[in-house]
Amino acid sequence: MDTLPPIRPAARSAMALRLVLGSLLTMPYLALVSQAHADDGSQLPPNVLPAYKQECAACHIAYPPAFLPSGSWSSIMNGLGQHYGTDASLDEATVRQISVWLQAHAGTARRVKEPPPEDRITRSAWFERKHRKIDPQVWKHPAVKSAANCAACHTRADSGDYDDDNVAFPASLDARYRRAWSDNDHR
Repeated sequence: MDTLPPIRPAARSAMALRLVLGSLLTMPYLALVSQAHADDGSQLPPNVLPAYKQECAACHIAYPPAFLPSGSWSSIMNGLGQHYGTDASLDEATVRQISVWLQAHAGTARRVKEPPPEDRITRSAWFERKHRKIDPQVWKHPAVKSAANCAACHTRADSGDYDDDNVAFPASLDARYRRAWSDNDHR
């Protein structure tokens, strides 16, 4: 068995210095990587378009644009006259402004691989995977009403924060429906 020659103290000091300097040089890179990893599209972009907040969040929460691919946002914005059973028509300039912003922040293949049926966030593969353990009765509970009512359980959804750590079932929800929730299963 080959053995390595002993390392002299001077060489050991030089190696230690290289390790320290190397780690200092990679810290900014690691910070960028961890920031990019944290940005999984589950939050509103920091530069939320005021028209989006004003027009869209007037009727429902302002969903993060990354929840849907660009094609879905195009369909939604082109069909505002019949927006899931409601006339949500806007003037042409506002539609164009919101559409451009949604396109710029739309979901990518990392979260959304294809447009969900009916361009509904709640029918997307990632949404169904994340909520697969939720009993269908939860969506019908008076405090929840539907899967689209994110704020019923995601306590910070109104600010665009869907972090699993900020989930709380409504107090009136039967305990048997709470048992399915687990951070390990929900991710």
